[in-house]
Amino acid sequence: MVFTRRLREGVRSGEITCSVRIWKSPHVKAGGRYRMEEGAIEVDSIEPIGFLDITPELARASGFLGVLDLLKVAKHGRGDKIYLVRFHCVPPGAGHGPAEASRAAKNASGRRRSSRRTRRQ
Repeated sequence: MVFTRRLREGVRSGEITCSVRIWKSPHVKAGGRYRMEEGAIEVDSIEPIGFLDITPELARASGFLGVLDLLKVAKHGRGDKIYLVRFHCVPPGAGHGPAEASRAAKNASGRRRSSRRTRRQ
């Protein structure tokens, strides 16, 4: 997940632990770990919400001044479905999450197969 520059420090510090996103379909999944400039975030939950669920309190918890400020950033594509993403920050070097561990295992097995092919030729 990408965060606007002004929110990144709040995300890294753990002050911001949720984000409202307006997408055509979900771009993250619960349990997934997504890289940031430093460290990563791990998604705790993602749920569809309605426009009326975007309260001033939720906007502030997401790091914005209010609902209008949030909507200016959240609405940047053709999406029309609103999602509330809850997450926590994972500091650099904290190990692999489930998604990264799975990806690392696939990459490792792919490297082993390609090296076998090279030896046979």
